[in-house]
Amino acid sequence: ELSRVFSFFTANTPGYQVNVDRNKCAKLGVSVADVYSTIQTFLGSSYINDFTIYGRNFHVVAQADTNYRRSIQSLSKYYVKNSAGDMIPLSTLISYKITESASLISHYNMFRSAEIDGNAATGYSSGDAIKALKEVAAQVLPAGYGYDFSGLSREEINAGNSTIVIFSLSLLFVFLFLTALYESWSVPLAVLFAVPIGAFGAIVTLTLLPKLSDNVYAQIGLIALIGLAAKNAILIVEFAKERVARGMAVVPATIEAVKLRLRPILMTSMAFIFGVSPLAFATGAGAQARSTIGWTVLGGMLAATMLAIFIVPVLFVTITRFTTGKKNPEELEASNVKE
Repeated sequence: ELSRVFSFFTANTPGYQVNVDRNKCAKLGVSVADVYSTIQTFLGSSYINDFTIYGRNFHVVAQADTNYRRSIQSLSKYYVKNSAGDMIPLSTLISYKITESASLISHYNMFRSAEIDGNAATGYSSGDAIKALKEVAAQVLPAGYGYDFSGLSREEINAGNSTIVIFSLSLLFVFLFLTALYESWSVPLAVLFAVPIGAFGAIVTLTLLPKLSDNVYAQIGLIALIGLAAKNAILIVEFAKERVARGMAVVPATIEAVKLRLRPILMTSMAFIFGVSPLAFATGAGAQARSTIGWTVLGGMLAATMLAIFIVPVLFVTITRFTTGKKNPEELEASNVKE
């Protein structure tokens, strides 16, 4: 499930461990703080002050010359003053040895940590990769060690099932808007049933293209498809409903609406598909995100265009007949007049 997994952490970086003999320091009257200060100043550096000359400020930094700090053996050339004013060789007060340790120790949530990065393998989603990481961590981490996620992985885990909630709310609001538009609780269902067709096309596209995965960008594309797929269905349902309201039978009204709106549906859909093609075939930095959104929307619109124009009319006729009890509009109007 994982590919290109790497970590910059290494515990085998060679280094020197310097130990100060505190007993010798006490016997020779040398302050331990002076020992550390001497090592820091000569091997590293020590800031003294600033001075201004020629209209510029300069830092004064104390440090041993390059030839006197090339190696750890340079410590034998350093001296530190004791309480009596005598210069004591630093090599008599310290010892050193070669050790291996981490070159950089990072922290996460106040704990020492080692960062591991990687990508999901081809054909696996980010959720599959996170699940695999959890399984491996549960098996190989020794007692006392834990793990946590950061970045996009942490956001995805914290999001949980919020995607389902977002899809549900999107469908609910679309349904309510269409209900207010058509003043009917049943007619919008014919429009909403076009949404699964677009989602089906998007899922098939993501499945046929192994380089793409079902990530957050694909989910954004699916949410956009709710409105895009419903647009074609609205063009058919709106014209069919107007003709049914005028007294035309359901089936002839639907057929006429399809004939009248077929060209606008194809024109707008093809214009959008060609317009989103640069996203699908994007290259360079950020191409994966753009390609995922582009192919998701492109595949969904192709399915919504080629299949919905056949399925939506059937759904409209079926729902209209079911809600009106298979009565003709003339009979419904006569019954309303009698009532």
